[in-house]
Amino acid sequence: MNSPIIIPLDLEYDEAIKLAELFDPKSCRLKVGSQLFTSSGPRVIKDLQSLGFDIFLDLKFHDIPNTVSQAVKVAADLGVWMVNVHVSGGSSMLESARKALNSCRNPPLLIGVTMLTSLSNEDVKEIGIPDISEKVMQLALLAKSNGLDGIVCSPREVKVIKELCGKEFIAVTPGIRTKKMNDDQSRVSSPKEAINNGSDFLVIGRPIIESSNPLKSLNQILDDIEL
Repeated sequence: MNSPIIIPLDLEYDEAIKLAELFDPKSCRLKVGSQLFTSSGPRVIKDLQSLGFDIFLDLKFHDIPNTVSQAVKVAADLGVWMVNVHVSGGSSMLESARKALNSCRNPPLLIGVTMLTSLSNEDVKEIGIPDISEKVMQLALLAKSNGLDGIVCSPREVKVIKELCGKEFIAVTPGIRTKKMNDDQSRVSSPKEAINNGSDFLVIGRPIIESSNPLKSLNQILDDIEL
């Protein structure tokens, strides 16, 4: 099985390892974000890899080109499967990140963050963006033109992005919900809807991690999307 599910381990080290041990690496990949990496560092990546998992290092690099270039190279040296940068860093930063991976024997997928799925149209107006969907499309094209492998976006935006950038351009979609939840996500959809829209990878956290039976919840989602 080539599962599209990515489970974010927004936990501390002991909890993250304990949760990972419940899953089969064939059924999901794992995401290490700012909380876990800040508390545990590269050690947690190596330990999760030793369990057989592909790791998405989700640190959303956004800095001057040289700094991002070096950070992406270090991530590649850790052997991660996927790493991301903010597309809003601009062409020079994106190009530097791409070039940093060109010499790697097994480079990770380089994915660009467009607009966080926690943001609504009202939120982005505060920072001078009149329409969030239009901005996402602009950033997607910028990522594509600078050689990125794909983007992180809302599942609601995938269809148009695939039309603009091609079916091979990867869409990683957070904001996946199996039921209505009161949380910090604004632009959401169900796993089935996301797959039908063309999402390549689904980042699914709370519906699995906060479940009383995380393994059962993961398997139910896989059944729902018919994998």
